[in-house]
Amino acid sequence: MTRFVDTQALASLLARVGTRTFMAELAELMKSDYVRWHEFDKSARLASHSDIGVIELMPIADASQYAFKYVNGHPSNTQRGLSTVMAFGALADVDTGFPTLLSELTLSTGVRTAVASAVAAEKLARADARTMGLIGCGAQSEFQAIAFESLVGIEHVKLYDVDAAAVGKLERNLRAHTDLEVEVAASAAEAAERVDVLTTATADKAHATIVTADMLSAGLHINGVGGDCPGKTELAAEVLEAASVFVEYEPQTRIEGDIQQMPESFAVTELWSVLAGEHPGRLHHAEVTVFDSVGFALEDYSMLKLVHRYAESLNIGEQVDLVPTLDDNKDLFGLIDRQLTPVKSRTAA
Repeated sequence: MTRFVDTQALASLLARVGTRTFMAELAELMKSDYVRWHEFDKSARLASHSDIGVIELMPIADASQYAFKYVNGHPSNTQRGLSTVMAFGALADVDTGFPTLLSELTLSTGVRTAVASAVAAEKLARADARTMGLIGCGAQSEFQAIAFESLVGIEHVKLYDVDAAAVGKLERNLRAHTDLEVEVAASAAEAAERVDVLTTATADKAHATIVTADMLSAGLHINGVGGDCPGKTELAAEVLEAASVFVEYEPQTRIEGDIQQMPESFAVTELWSVLAGEHPGRLHHAEVTVFDSVGFALEDYSMLKLVHRYAESLNIGEQVDLVPTLDDNKDLFGLIDRQLTPVKSRTAA
C-alpha cells in the first residue's frame, strides 16, 4: 500500500508537529542531503512552457530512494481562482520501484522553499543579520518570514508589494503568528533600505528589475526566490555583477534563474559546496551575496522523506492501492476479470 497525503492531511501534520519544529528538522535533513551531493542522480527539471506559464517535472534519486515532483507556475491563475503554483510528488523505493508515498507538494513547496532560503542564509548572510526586506507578499511570503525568524534570527521585516491587499494579508498573518516587528514600505527601494537580508518573491513571468544596483548596501544578502523559469528575472544584471552569486544546481539555474541574463563565463558557486565546507560562503562582512534560488529536486526529496516519516508515525493520510497487489503477478488482467465475474454469473443464470 502507498501512503497518500493530501493537502488537508499535510496541513494537519504541520499543525500537530508545529511549523517551526518541522522547519528546523527539515533544515537539518536538507543540509545533510546537500552534503551527500555526489550520491544523487541529478538533472535539470523537464519543463513545458507556454506564453503564460510553465509545467515542470523534477526527478532525483540516490541509491535507496527516488523522488519526483510535478509543479506548475502560472502567475495569471489568481485571476481564475487558482494558485500560481500547484504541485504533487512521490517517493519510491529504488530496489523495487514501489511508490511508498504520494503527496501534495503545494503547501510543502512553500515550506521547503523557505527552509532552503534559510539554510543558504545561515552561510551567506552576515551572522548579525536581524532585519529583512520582503518584496512580494504572495503565497510564499509567510513561510519565508517564519523561516528567517526561527532559523536565521531575523527580528524586523519590511514588506512591499504592488498589491496592497497582499501586503495587508501578510501583515495580519505575521502579527498574529510571529514575534516579528512588521513595517510596511512604500516602495521596493524603501523595503531595501537599511536591511541585512532582502528577499524577492514576485510572480510575474517577465524580465523584471525588482532590485537595481542603487539599492545595494555593504554586507547585504539577497535571497532571490521569484526568478524560476526562462524569461523571468528579478535582479538587474548590475546587481549580479556586484555580488558573489550562489545557486542550487548550476545547469538548471543557468536556464531558469536570474543568471540566465549573464554570459556562460559568469562565475557562480553551488550551495552544496558551501554546506560541505568546500567553499567558505561569505568571505567578509561587507560582501554582497546573492542566493539565486529556483528550487531544486533535492529539496523536495528531503521534504518528501520528512513528510513520509511523520505521516507514518502519526498515521496521517491514508493507505491507497496506487499499484496493484496480485495473487499471480503475471495475471494483471485478473483485476478486470474479477470485476466481470458477477456479470458473467448473472449471464450464466
